[in-house]
Parts: sequence; structure tokens; C-alpha cells
Amino acid sequence: MILQEKELFEQVDFELNELYETIITDIAEQKYSIVDGFFNPAEVDLLRSTLIAKHKEDAFKKAAIGNRTNELIEKSVRGDFILWMNEATAEPAESIFFQKVNDLVQYLNRTCFMGILHKEFHYALYPEGTFYKRHLDTFQNDGRRKLSMVCYLNNENWTPENGGELSIYTTNNGKEEELKIYPLPGRMVIFESQELEHEVKTVKVPRLSITGWLKTR
Repeated sequence: MILQEKELFEQVDFELNELYETIITDIAEQKYSIVDGFFNPAEVDLLRSTLIAKHKEDAFKKAAIGNRTNELIEKSVRGDFILWMNEATAEPAESIFFQKVNDLVQYLNRTCFMGILHKEFHYALYPEGTFYKRHLDTFQNDGRRKLSMVCYLNNENWTPENGGELSIYTTNNGKEEELKIYPLPGRMVIFESQELEHEVKTVKVPRLSITGWLKTR
């Protein structure tokens, strides 16, 4: 009886989120979703300032390929610098970020039973002239990554001429197609980690973002 009452309460308490429903529909139909304004301008400014401050403190390190137990720095593959984020010691701007991500995760788990139990995110800075060659966000010895997320922190004056677009490769009627996504501030891109190959095109102006993964057990 208690269990039935709890389930009924949860059903009554549930509130449909149109933005999250759009993300779910996009991923189900095309394996990716592009959300403009996921973070508002004030939030983007705070996160950008935090990223820049930490970079000035020389806290970033050269990104590697492979997972954390089998890293290899390879400049011919990727050129970004990263700093892993720690939710337990998050600064105010980072707490806002994690609050929004956690809200999305709870919704996905509740409505789609995705079984997302873990997440990992890092700041990413691509200096001028750098890139990340085509790849999948999964490893031979670790297939827990379910969804990849990229949240862009560039300033409001960002233009396509600055480069650094994300190219996602999809297949339509047996033919490969390249979708170019420009890193506009506040934009979030979320896609299936084990399904869609992607790359970051050469950057002409430093490119700022937060990148991460929603993971199963």
C-alpha cells in the first residue's frame, strides 16, 4: 500500500519539461540534439570567467587520447588543454552548471530509464591552430559513456569565421552526411557517445567549452 501511494505521488508530482522532451525526441530520432540557450548569457559569462581564471593559474594540462588509465598525448590528433571539474568542490558558477546537468539527468532517468549513474566533465580550451580529429567518445576497455555533452562558453561576438565548429557524422539512407555545428555561447550539443563519430575543426580564435559524458554503471 505504501509503495502504491509513493508511486501515485511521484506520478502526480511529475512535471513535463518541454525542453527536455525535445532533447529526448531528437536523440531518439537522430542520435543528437542541439539546444541554443541551455545556459543563459549571465551563466555563460560566469563559467567563462571561471575557465579563464583557472587557465591563468596554469591549472590546465595538455589533453590526451584514451581514458584516464591509458592516456597518450598526441598533438597530431588533438590540441586542446583541459581541466577536470569536481562537483564536490565546485565554485558558484560550477554549481549552477552541475545543478542544470543533474536536473536533466534525473529527467532522463525518470522518463527514459537510461540508467545514468555517473558523469564527468572538464573545461576545454583550444588555442589558435588546434583541432581534434575524427573519433568516437568510447574506449575498448570502457563502454560506460552513454551521452556526450558539449557546452560552449565563447563570447557573444563569436562568428563562423573563427573556426572550431563541431562536425558530427551521420548516415542517411546509407549515405554519410557531415553536420557542422558552430560553438555559439550558451549552446549545448548532446549526442550518443558510442554511435556518432565527430571532430573539432581547426580553431582560428581560442575556443572555450565544457565537455563531458553521462555514464552508466
